[in-house]
Amino acid sequence: MSTTMTVRLEDDIKDRLDVLAEATHRSKSFLAAEAIREFVELNEWQIQETRGALAEAKAGDFASDKDVQALAKKWKVTRAG
Repeated sequence: MSTTMTVRLEDDIKDRLDVLAEATHRSKSFLAAEAIREFVELNEWQIQETRGALAEAKAGDFASDKDVQALAKKWKVTRAG
């Protein structure tokens, strides 16, 4: 199932979309729907990861100083300064 919606675009973006549609032999509608789908998926993922991280923080689930030092040693990171 799909639905139709109207989106206002800046002239420059609309022109670039026209060029991209022609170059890829895809419709502007297809490209716009694909861009929105990817945007939604990315933002859903970021929100899910943020909520998970906040839950871990509330539970006190942090890396110890020893864990951080071991990771820094592994990646050969030194203190700036």
